[in-house]
Amino acid sequence: MKAQTVLSFFLILITSLSGSQGIFPLAFFTYVPMNEQIVIGRLDEDVILPSSFERGSEVVIHWKYQDSYKVHSYYKGSDHLESQDPRYANRTSLFYNEIQNGNASLFFRRVSLLDEGIYTCYVGTAIQVITNKVVLKVGVFLTPVMKYEKRNTNSFLICSVLSVYPRPIIMWKMDNTPISENNMEETGSLDPFSINSTLNITGSNSSYECTIENSLLKQTWTGRWTMKDGLHKMQSEHVSLSCQPVNDYFSPKQDFKVTWSRMKSGTFSILAYYLSSSQNTIINESRFSWNKELINQSDFSMNLMDLNLSDSGEYLCNISSDEYTLLTTHTVHVEPSQETASHNKALWILVPSVILAVTLLIWTVKCRRERHSVLPTDENPHHAPDNGEENTALSGRVQEMREDCDNS
Repeated sequence: MKAQTVLSFFLILITSLSGSQGIFPLAFFTYVPMNEQIVIGRLDEDVILPSSFERGSEVVIHWKYQDSYKVHSYYKGSDHLESQDPRYANRTSLFYNEIQNGNASLFFRRVSLLDEGIYTCYVGTAIQVITNKVVLKVGVFLTPVMKYEKRNTNSFLICSVLSVYPRPIIMWKMDNTPISENNMEETGSLDPFSINSTLNITGSNSSYECTIENSLLKQTWTGRWTMKDGLHKMQSEHVSLSCQPVNDYFSPKQDFKVTWSRMKSGTFSILAYYLSSSQNTIINESRFSWNKELINQSDFSMNLMDLNLSDSGEYLCNISSDEYTLLTTHTVHVEPSQETASHNKALWILVPSVILAVTLLIWTVKCRRERHSVLPTDENPHHAPDNGEENTALSGRVQEMREDCDNS
């Protein structure tokens, strides 16, 4: 078998060499057994397929894919890419200044999932023949996200990753106990997968955790959600809502972003945004405030001033990095203040009086204009129904007006 391999490579050299390179007698060659390495690349990024040999003259280098497709060829001191497979055009190169030192590694640009497979490097010199095999595996893992959604009366957590390959491992926990997700949607076949994993958390005050792991890239992301106790506030008061990263998840030097949002009618509106890399803060709600001193201590609790009834709802703090997402949900109930309630009560007391005054004015005008007309009776179908003491008093006063009108 070894003899066949050497002979095969010798034939490759014969077809590649010409002119001053000549043809080397088989007895002059030393065969080096194949060395295999595994290289892991990321989608659309560059990789290096390693290959080394013992220094020598008259260097010939051939890279092939699956032993069939020509990837890169070098001999006579320069590249020869006339027969290069089109898929590798403008994507490969050697380390030319290092070839004389025994470096035949291939620089591979913008790898795709279709580039996965076995690559073989054949190197020949005046004294040696070697073959190196490289297995290229390609992975992708765009940063996942955790979302909180309301659908009618139901609440859901969704862990999503737009592009991931190979198929990831997804795990859910409730209060640190593993559970099964309610529903998982998965799309994609040859291209990277797009995955949504959904969990129904209706009526639960537990903490939930979602973990997505790419075993090939040895990369893991974790999303964690907690619901705080509901807060009851009066109109015109202010509310303070807590939001702090957990040391077990976030390191001080790690870049992350913080977003505060409020849910209304099933959709979130952004209240404020903070980016740690630039320490840039954007506030979209004039009544919202952050304490800069607390931010410097990684405390992103927020204050909302001068509450009104429309401020009732759910507030979400989202702290996210490449490896973690922490969601904290607060529920705020804003109730009318005592002053507002008293004002409303006064309006209810005032309304019957206004109705009575208007009624008196109408009957006075009517009596003057139609003294001889017949006044409506109690059986009149347009007579207002009895609505309590106010209506009783009103009916009595109207009856008196009828009598005065008749006497006049």
